[in-house]
Amino acid sequence: MEILRVDKFLKVSRLIKRRTVAKEACDKGLVFINGKQAKGSDQVKEGDILELHLGDRVVKVEVLKVKEHVLKEESSDMYKVLEE
Repeated sequence: MEILRVDKFLKVSRLIKRRTVAKEACDKGLVFINGKQAKGSDQVKEGDILELHLGDRVVKVEVLKVKEHVLKEESSDMYKVLEE
């Protein structure tokens, strides 16, 4: 089973456009993995539940695939939106 840093996963899956922005969101306490506040260096794996607090909305997704690189068209296959 592959694992990936959460900041890199957010960038590769295009949930957040830039890795630095993803890391900043983690540092500010806006990203949670399985209910626990995440740091940018925390690992994410298939089956994990990510919760992103972006502005005034909360996005909750389940990680389906973990890959280092994907095409833009395939990025949404990496997760399933549970709540928006």
